[in-house]
Amino acid sequence: MTKSILTTLLLLVSITISAQSKKKKDQNAIKEMCGCYEVTFNFAETFNYSEDATYKPSKTKVDKGLEWATLIEDENNKISIQHLLQVGNPKDPMIIKHWRQDWLYENNDFYMYNGDNNWTFEQKSKSDVKKQWTQKVYQVDDSPRYEGSATWVHVDGKSYWENETTAPLPRREYTKRSDYNITLRGNRHEITNYGWLHDQDNSKIIRKAGKDDVVLAKEKGYNTYIKVADSKCKAASDWWKANSSKWQLVRNKWDDVYSRNKNLSLETKVENKALYKHLFSDKITKEDEINTIIESFVKK
Repeated sequence: MTKSILTTLLLLVSITISAQSKKKKDQNAIKEMCGCYEVTFNFAETFNYSEDATYKPSKTKVDKGLEWATLIEDENNKISIQHLLQVGNPKDPMIIKHWRQDWLYENNDFYMYNGDNNWTFEQKSKSDVKKQWTQKVYQVDDSPRYEGSATWVHVDGKSYWENETTAPLPRREYTKRSDYNITLRGNRHEITNYGWLHDQDNSKIIRKAGKDDVVLAKEKGYNTYIKVADSKCKAASDWWKANSSKWQLVRNKWDDVYSRNKNLSLETKVENKALYKHLFSDKITKEDEINTIIESFVKK
């Protein structure tokens, strides 16, 4: 074997080992977001650009809670984390199924929010997502919310991921505001010495067909996840063990919907109820019932 060939082979091996090491760091950072956390949600409108003199900015919002983030899938190219809120009397808490985040390595398929409960299906090239992780965030009923792709960065003792993407209005806003229809979310997830930080720089966007987007206002979000003993979230952990099979059926049906790889439009209500109210019912447990309910919200 010539010296040049040997050098090339050693270089390729070195690159491969480095890539594997980087991916492992990414996976570890993502899984650091699992566990029991005392969470503080902080949101404040920082600037507004409305020409309406009567414009009223959103009130500053601060909420606290206990959140259990449990690993439900751990594969080489996919990590899925389910979040559960534990609220009320610590001796007899109420458990609320919260958001879910899926992390996919070098994912090509995207559902990008386009306002008014519509998601546009897009496919990116392999070069666009090389070595990147897509974070797909889902509503409490596992319907789509927002997603975006970026590279995890590990530098100067920090591990973080940041991306900007379109999303529906947050729950704290959509029942109160109708003067904008898209949130342009600047998301930063950073692993910290206390747990992790979800830092947001958001824009409230007015989008109308055939017109340029208009920025109505800016918003800052600063959500801290302070890690505490897992035992504090035992009630949430037990609830998930008892109910996970039902929600696996829900995810299976949504996977079927997403695999159609076409634009997706959803009804806001069916039979005068939002989707989560249908699925949160303890009476709904069978696969055919779940499939029928979800399909009824998918506009044909």
